[in-house]
Amino acid sequence: MSSDKTTVLIVEDEPEFRMRFKQIVENEPTLELVGVAANKREAQELIDRTKFDVMLIDLGLPDGNGTDLIRQVSTKRPDVDIMVVTVFGDEQHVVSAIEAGATGYILKDSTPADVVSCIRLLRAGGSPVSPVVARSVLRAIRNRIGGGSGNTRPGGPMPENNPLSARETEILQLLAKGMSFNEIGEILGISPHTVTAHIKKIYRKLAVHSRGEAVYEATQMGLLRT
Repeated sequence: MSSDKTTVLIVEDEPEFRMRFKQIVENEPTLELVGVAANKREAQELIDRTKFDVMLIDLGLPDGNGTDLIRQVSTKRPDVDIMVVTVFGDEQHVVSAIEAGATGYILKDSTPADVVSCIRLLRAGGSPVSPVVARSVLRAIRNRIGGGSGNTRPGGPMPENNPLSARETEILQLLAKGMSFNEIGEILGISPHTVTAHIKKIYRKLAVHSRGEAVYEATQMGLLRT
């Protein structure tokens, strides 16, 4: 196992997609495949005996829910990045996976280049999320803070105990809209490296580890306007 490569574990029950993701990882020189599981039982065995940096996981497994594995790995191996790759982009699945500890969430129609790019972003401290998934997250947040009645607080004043700076709050607003680090940098006129530095500070101040957690926690604190 090469130390300069990102090691990947794949958990996918559908043979066609399992082979597709396997080939994506094997064809990328910076990645190394360390295991492939077709169900929850096989995944559990690999998780117990294999070291890996990233877990690509589907939610719908024949013998259980992928969310259970996400929760287990995020609790016992916090250094591992977990990216959901699934057909489920609805609010319930997205929120459940993020709350369980997923650090990225993309759909199965993502291109091979997108999958590789998202893995790199994960390891760089980002939280890649497909646009349709980002909309689900935002919709869930609006429902939670507004009770589903549209009772949100657009344009309201920021709370006095806001731990974030004006720039950090601005960046978090853009993160909540599903924008990439590069897009945020272009909008604000700063480098992606600077964006990453701000995001790391945001995560530290909010005591979170992913984009979804940051958006959820900030909304609960009233730091984000919807």
